[in-house]
Amino acid sequence: QGFLDESGGASVQAGGSLTLSCAANGFDVRNNCMAWFRQTRDKGREWIGRIDSDQTDGGTIYAAFVKGRFSISKDNTKNRLNLRMTDLQPEDTGIYTCALIWRSCPRLSQITEGRMDDWGRGTQVTVSS
Repeated sequence: QGFLDESGGASVQAGGSLTLSCAANGFDVRNNCMAWFRQTRDKGREWIGRIDSDQTDGGTIYAAFVKGRFSISKDNTKNRLNLRMTDLQPEDTGIYTCALIWRSCPRLSQITEGRMDDWGRGTQVTVSS
Protein backbone atom coordinates (compact mmCIF):
# COMPACT_ATOMS: atom_id res chain seq x y z
CA GLN A 1 0.00 0.00 0.00
CA GLY A 2 1.39 3.35 -1.06
CA PHE A 3 0.86 6.80 0.37
CA LEU A 4 -2.15 7.52 -1.86
CA ASP A 5 -5.12 5.35 -2.76
CA GLU A 6 -7.77 6.61 -5.18
CA SER A 7 -11.35 5.39 -5.37
CA GLY A 8 -14.67 6.39 -6.84
CA GLY A 9 -14.01 5.87 -10.52
CA ALA A 10 -17.05 4.71 -12.47
CA SER A 11 -18.87 4.77 -15.78
CA VAL A 12 -21.33 7.65 -16.14
CA GLN A 13 -23.34 9.24 -18.91
CA ALA A 14 -22.55 12.65 -20.36
CA GLY A 15 -23.79 15.43 -18.13
CA GLY A 16 -23.41 13.33 -15.03
CA SER A 17 -21.38 13.94 -11.88
CA LEU A 18 -18.85 11.96 -9.93
CA THR A 19 -16.74 12.42 -6.82
CA LEU A 20 -13.34 10.78 -6.61
CA SER A 21 -11.47 10.27 -3.34
CA CYS A 22 -7.81 9.88 -2.55
CA ALA A 23 -7.07 8.32 0.83
CA ALA A 24 -3.85 9.41 2.51
CA ASN A 25 -1.90 6.64 4.18
CA GLY A 26 0.61 7.52 6.87
CA PHE A 27 0.49 11.28 6.60
CA ASP A 28 -1.89 14.20 7.17
CA VAL A 29 -3.42 15.70 4.03
CA ARG A 30 -3.52 19.09 5.73
CA ASN A 31 0.25 19.40 5.75
CA ASN A 32 1.05 19.00 2.05
CA CYS A 33 0.34 20.26 -1.41
CA MET A 34 -1.94 17.80 -3.19
CA ALA A 35 -3.09 17.64 -6.77
CA TRP A 36 -5.18 15.70 -9.26
CA PHE A 37 -4.00 14.70 -12.72
CA ARG A 38 -5.65 12.71 -15.44
CA GLN A 39 -4.48 10.71 -18.42
CA THR A 40 -6.75 10.80 -21.41
CA ARG A 41 -6.38 9.17 -24.80
CA ASP A 42 -6.19 12.46 -26.68
CA LYS A 43 -4.02 14.60 -24.41
CA GLY A 44 -1.93 12.24 -22.34
CA ARG A 45 -1.37 13.22 -18.71
CA GLU A 46 -2.63 16.66 -17.76
CA TRP A 47 -2.86 18.56 -14.52
CA ILE A 48 -6.38 19.25 -13.20
CA GLY A 49 -5.74 21.35 -10.13
CA ARG A 50 -4.13 21.55 -6.74
CA ILE A 51 -4.89 22.42 -3.16
CA ASP A 52 -2.28 23.88 -0.86
CA SER A 53 -1.35 22.90 2.67
CA ASP A 54 -3.39 24.35 5.52
CA GLN A 55 -0.19 25.95 6.83
CA THR A 56 -0.10 28.13 3.72
CA ASP A 57 -3.73 28.94 2.85
CA GLY A 58 -5.35 25.73 1.70
CA GLY A 59 -6.15 27.50 -1.55
CA THR A 60 -7.00 25.86 -4.87
CA ILE A 61 -5.90 26.53 -8.42
CA TYR A 62 -7.28 24.77 -11.49
CA ALA A 63 -6.28 24.19 -15.06
CA ALA A 64 -8.09 26.32 -17.62
CA PHE A 65 -10.01 23.40 -19.11
CA VAL A 66 -11.82 22.80 -15.78
CA LYS A 67 -14.01 25.89 -16.33
CA GLY A 68 -15.72 25.56 -12.97
CA ARG A 69 -16.84 21.97 -13.53
CA PHE A 70 -14.40 20.38 -11.09
CA SER A 71 -13.54 21.22 -7.50
CA ILE A 72 -10.86 19.92 -5.16
CA SER A 73 -11.28 19.70 -1.41
CA LYS A 74 -9.80 18.01 1.62
CA ASP A 75 -11.84 15.93 4.05
CA ASN A 76 -9.79 16.35 7.20
CA THR A 77 -11.99 14.05 9.29
CA LYS A 78 -11.33 11.17 6.90
CA ASN A 79 -7.86 12.35 5.90
CA ARG A 80 -8.48 12.29 2.19
CA LEU A 81 -8.53 14.44 -0.90
CA ASN A 82 -11.66 14.73 -3.03
CA LEU A 83 -12.32 15.70 -6.63
CA ARG A 84 -15.90 16.64 -7.39
CA MET A 85 -16.66 16.57 -11.11
CA THR A 86 -19.85 17.83 -12.74
CA ASP A 87 -21.17 18.04 -16.30
CA LEU A 88 -18.86 15.24 -17.36
CA GLN A 89 -18.29 14.77 -21.07
CA PRO A 90 -16.84 11.89 -23.10
CA GLU A 91 -13.53 13.79 -23.43
CA ASP A 92 -13.20 13.56 -19.64
CA THR A 93 -12.74 9.80 -19.94
CA GLY A 94 -9.42 8.72 -18.51
CA ILE A 95 -7.44 7.59 -15.51
CA TYR A 96 -7.54 10.07 -12.64
CA THR A 97 -4.63 10.12 -10.23
CA CYS A 98 -3.83 12.06 -7.10
CA ALA A 99 -0.34 13.16 -6.22
CA LEU A 100 1.44 15.10 -3.52
CA ILE A 101 4.38 17.32 -2.78
CA TRP A 102 5.91 16.87 0.66
CA ARG A 103 5.59 20.57 1.46
CA SER A 104 3.45 23.52 0.47
CA CYS A 105 2.67 24.14 -3.18
CA PRO A 106 5.15 26.03 -5.33
CA ARG A 107 4.08 29.55 -6.20
CA LEU A 108 3.07 28.70 -9.76
CA SER A 109 -0.12 29.09 -11.76
CA GLN A 110 0.00 25.41 -12.61
CA ILE A 111 1.96 22.34 -11.52
CA THR A 112 3.71 19.92 -13.84
CA GLU A 113 3.95 16.24 -13.05
CA GLY A 114 7.70 16.51 -12.59
CA ARG A 115 7.18 18.53 -9.41
CA MET A 116 5.13 15.85 -7.66
CA ASP A 117 6.85 13.59 -5.14
CA ASP A 118 4.44 10.67 -4.85
CA TRP A 119 1.53 9.30 -6.87
CA GLY A 120 -1.44 7.03 -6.43
CA ARG A 121 -2.27 4.28 -8.89
CA GLY A 122 -5.27 6.03 -10.38
CA THR A 123 -8.94 5.29 -10.87
CA GLN A 124 -10.79 4.93 -14.18
CA VAL A 125 -13.53 7.34 -15.20
CA THR A 126 -15.54 6.54 -18.31
CA VAL A 127 -18.10 8.97 -19.73
CA SER A 128 -20.44 7.76 -22.45
CA SER A 129 -22.42 9.97 -24.80
